[in-house]
Amino acid sequence: MESKAIINLGLVAHVDAGKTTVTEQLLYRGGVLRQAGSVDGGTAQTDFLPVERQRGISVMASSAMLEVDGVQLNIIDTPGHVDFSGEVERVLSILDCAILIVSAVEGVQAQTEVLFEALQRAGIPFIVLVNKIDRAGSDTSGVVQRLAQQYECRLLPMQRVTAEGENACGIQPLPLDDSAFQEQALDLVQGEDELLERYLEQGALSAQDMLHALARQFTGGHVIPVLYCCAAKGIGIDELLHFIPAYYKQHGRNRDDDQLSAVVYKISHDKTMGKLTHVRLFGGCLHNRDSLESPSENKIEKISQIRRCLGARTVDIGQVSRGDIAALCGLSSFHIGDVLGADPGIDAAQIATPLLTVQALPEQPDQLQALLHALQELSEEDPLLDLEFAPEERELHIKIMGSIQLEILQALLAQRYGLSASFSPPTVIYKETPASTAEGFESYTMPKPCWAVIRLLIEPGPRGSGLVYRSQTPPKEIPYRYQHHIETTVPRALKQGMYNWEVTDLRVTLIGGGYHHVHTHPMDFFLATPMAVMDGLRNAGTLLLEPMLALRISAQEELVSRVIGDILAMRGSFDTPVMHDGSFTLEARVPLATCMDYSVRLASMSGGRAQMFTRFCGYEECPLELGKVAKRRGVNPLDRSKWILQQRNALA
Repeated sequence: MESKAIINLGLVAHVDAGKTTVTEQLLYRGGVLRQAGSVDGGTAQTDFLPVERQRGISVMASSAMLEVDGVQLNIIDTPGHVDFSGEVERVLSILDCAILIVSAVEGVQAQTEVLFEALQRAGIPFIVLVNKIDRAGSDTSGVVQRLAQQYECRLLPMQRVTAEGENACGIQPLPLDDSAFQEQALDLVQGEDELLERYLEQGALSAQDMLHALARQFTGGHVIPVLYCCAAKGIGIDELLHFIPAYYKQHGRNRDDDQLSAVVYKISHDKTMGKLTHVRLFGGCLHNRDSLESPSENKIEKISQIRRCLGARTVDIGQVSRGDIAALCGLSSFHIGDVLGADPGIDAAQIATPLLTVQALPEQPDQLQALLHALQELSEEDPLLDLEFAPEERELHIKIMGSIQLEILQALLAQRYGLSASFSPPTVIYKETPASTAEGFESYTMPKPCWAVIRLLIEPGPRGSGLVYRSQTPPKEIPYRYQHHIETTVPRALKQGMYNWEVTDLRVTLIGGGYHHVHTHPMDFFLATPMAVMDGLRNAGTLLLEPMLALRISAQEELVSRVIGDILAMRGSFDTPVMHDGSFTLEARVPLATCMDYSVRLASMSGGRAQMFTRFCGYEECPLELGKVAKRRGVNPLDRSKWILQQRNALA
């Protein structure tokens, strides 16, 4: 058993809501730091990369630890900029609870909405912390009202703000035994029949009864507490610090037994210690020198050290137990998402989808291999980069979220690897989906020795369903070991379809095939599967899909006609504009390809007064003449002879 309760606490927010400042204040008030660091001053404990300190933004998730009221808090500070939301997505899978920080001035912003919904989908209990209550224009009640109305959720303010919008602002906790507070709180609770009966009989409840009831409601996600702060001045931080262990100490996502269960949520690289594999343990215990099997590469590796990350520092802790997080050294074959031992059964909500692709270009041609190595390492840390190397064309391609990410990548390549690289202009990532149901067939029996026969059924799937694979073929037709080869190869074969984009939203079923007990080579089904897949796609035909953005535009009333005209010109659709006080708000759906520069155009026509929030809202069918056919990278499996020669290393 753990000697103390452990809470893995994530801090998430829209960029510039004050998240890293809150983290610094928590560490300072918790006795970890002698002085709170500053984002602007480049002294923040959790923003330690040179590029983070130069830019004043977080680009990677970073952890620190403190102890308060007998509870160990592992604080994970995450990036706020949408370009780095992949870091947030990976952290969500290992959290016990979170703090969603919202600016009292800017209010609920695009990434605030994404994070709020993601936390709810993932079932992670969280606190809404309204920051910057000292600033002119602070509207704490407006923030709470907007969230409550938009999500129909039960929000319970636990404090009262005094002198809002002034330097002398403050907060006052609402007493748990106050009758007005109890009445408001009990109107929100769910499943507390016994407590409600006691309240009706006695007319009041003790502060202890209220604390226990609210702790159950908060950790169960039935009610969301709202707290306030001015992080820059440290106002409200002490109250927040003690609130977390008081209400969330009993919550956890751990196993009840001692079986090992852990997940890899982050990979980083250190000049001295090499590759660091960051894990969260849901059960069991790990020690220095323990051996682990890599689930993705089936290799046994030994842990050389177990270290705790405290910002830029790491300390050797020798072991890590249930509920805790740590970085494991000596594991070269482990990847983000790998499960160690029993699967904890936790599904993180997806919030990051790269919609752009670029080619990475070394400054000097002879630096291509060095750039490839650097991007392979960075792709280990951020799998969403999805690095593709086309050796025939000697081209490197990565996927990105936006232009800020490209600037950060350039800086990282220069600072970590001493490489100067440039990137091609971003291209929108289209996708493909089958147009109809069809079969794909491949009989790879020549030139011997080889034998692999595959019959696949390819069917269109619902939009957003991705790839669903299954087998209806008995092992006497194709043994399970060869069926596994087919299953692992299908996703790779779908990376390029008829228009050379990734194929998605489909069902692939193995419906038949064959092998030969003498002639079948272990690699034959790896080679034959892409040919069967492409044969099926050729027979089914594919439709082009394009990424869509949901826009919310607020601007002066006189611009409504121009904005509607722009939406229509961009092949978009829109809801009826809402007019209010000389301005309007309009929500629309627009293809990404047509609106990439619209924020600049909107700012120009509105004199900088308009606001536009965007978020990815899925893929929709796109006419081929309005989309783009990508260049094929590598040999097309439909060129059967050339594909076989290349795969057998016989192509000159």
